Amino acid sequence: TSIIAWKNVDPLGAPALTANPLITPRPRRRFSQNFLTDARVIADIVRAIAPREGDRLVEVGPGYGALTAALLEKAGSIDAVEIDRDAVAALRQRFGDSLRVHEGDVLKFDFSALGAPLRVVGNLPYHISTPVLFRIDALSASVADCHFMLQKEVVERMVAMPGDSAYGRLSVMLQYQWRIERLFDVPPGAFRPQPKVWSTVLRMTPRGAGAPRAKDEATFGRLVAAAFSQRRKTLRNALRGLASEPALSACGIDPGARGETLSVADYLRLADWLTLHPSQPADRGG
Repeated sequence: TSIIAWKNVDPLGAPALTANPLITPRPRRRFSQNFLTDARVIADIVRAIAPREGDRLVEVGPGYGALTAALLEKAGSIDAVEIDRDAVAALRQRFGDSLRVHEGDVLKFDFSALGAPLRVVGNLPYHISTPVLFRIDALSASVADCHFMLQKEVVERMVAMPGDSAYGRLSVMLQYQWRIERLFDVPPGAFRPQPKVWSTVLRMTPRGAGAPRAKDEATFGRLVAAAFSQRRKTLRNALRGLASEPALSACGIDPGARGETLSVADYLRLADWLTLHPSQPADRGG
């Protein structure tokens, strides 16, 4: 199996990082860097991942390598994807051949070159957390599991249930493909510099071949995106051009309901109905 991990630093324990190992690398604002420095949190994350020799670890955004070092102790060698070229140079100097560093943007990186199944771990910066989650979502067939640390608010959106204010497109699309388990919260003091919010570590496991699947994934995705494009609109308005009122009614869905009231199963049922009835006229509005 393979593992992927995100953005960490060991500012006091890595003599190869800087000329003076007591100097903390300066975080780059454009990369939203908050370096993980709490050894107990790092140990908790590694215990949750439980990496083993033979795992192909792929660490995306490892920063300066605090989590990297702990993972390497268990797995022996890993891959890493890092966009910060200064961090790339430091990682190569510090870890040598045991860490295979791929310099570039995780959103553009070709994960298929790394084999499968992948295990994914990461401390995801807030400004790219949703795009990265959708990127990993598209790789679910080649992923064994994911362990992410994200802002607590993002995790609440991921695990939200219908009717919750946090429930939205991210909730539906991820829960459709993944079992999501919250593991533990991480305080701001575990990072340098300290963020203003708490973080949460979670585990994501693909639902696998036995889980219900949409007859057409593209239709499912368009339907969910449209339903949440304007949250205050009812489904009869939000889905105009995609699903008519008769289509909604045929699936047992109230056209006057809003997108946040439908479950993943509701969206799946409606998407499949639309796939099986392509000639059904959609309400176009006037």
